[in-house]
Amino acid sequence: MKKTLLGVSLLSTAVLAACGSDSESGGGSGEETQTLTVGATSVPHAEILEFAEDQLAEENVELEIETFNDYIVPNEALASEEIDANYFQHIPYLEDQMEENDNFNFVNMGGIHIEPIGVYSQEYDSLDALPDGAEIIMSNSVADHGRILQMLEQEDVLTLEEGVGVEATVDDIAENPKNLQFQADIDAATLPQVYNNGEGDAVFINSNYAIDADLNPQEDAIALESPEDNPYVNVIAAREEDEDNETIQTLVDVLQSDETQEFIEEEYDGAVIPAEQE
Repeated sequence: MKKTLLGVSLLSTAVLAACGSDSESGGGSGEETQTLTVGATSVPHAEILEFAEDQLAEENVELEIETFNDYIVPNEALASEEIDANYFQHIPYLEDQMEENDNFNFVNMGGIHIEPIGVYSQEYDSLDALPDGAEIIMSNSVADHGRILQMLEQEDVLTLEEGVGVEATVDDIAENPKNLQFQADIDAATLPQVYNNGEGDAVFINSNYAIDADLNPQEDAIALESPEDNPYVNVIAAREEDEDNETIQTLVDVLQSDETQEFIEEEYDGAVIPAEQE
């Protein structure tokens, strides 16, 4: 069920404020403190933002974190100016959402991390072990379908039509020797429950939802997406008019800092990986 925009915050009780509109004197520095409201899914995004709060305070930025449990509402909240930025989506999903929604006029402010998607199974310990006609369950997020199919191709489970890349769909499967059957109508947040219920033969789960459900992608997944040359970098997104907003850029700088990137490496042990910075 889609959550309403009001009352979704678990981490902040302050009234939402437009970026920079709520300010106070900053800690004796003579500079004003800028309030920045960022929407995020709880794990790992909100946790990473929480870690960055002290660094941001040193830069006279007061961070308010609004948590969401799906992939739809954070962009709606950003478009309606209820939040200043969001942090939950990878680049292909962001681009796909902007193509589908005329009012989503967003910009990618900077990449922070990658969450390798994993395959989980109650019955089988490898993709090779999947039987003929195995049911593969993945989310209804079309932007993830190409990523999943490319992973299956890299694991020599199937072959895609040449050149389809991240835009691949099940219709682009050229060879399917295991006759895999795909179910792709499940909300991403419910995939861990689907796995726990023993549904399907294999379930593809985004690492953020896997971690939130106490799954360890490194130990529990029967296959894990490679982070090398991975286009699915999770980013800070903002409205187009805020592309040059210094407060949001400060947030990106802090999240890309060595201190925050080291936290990501140590906290998530390979389940979440810092994005390479150019």
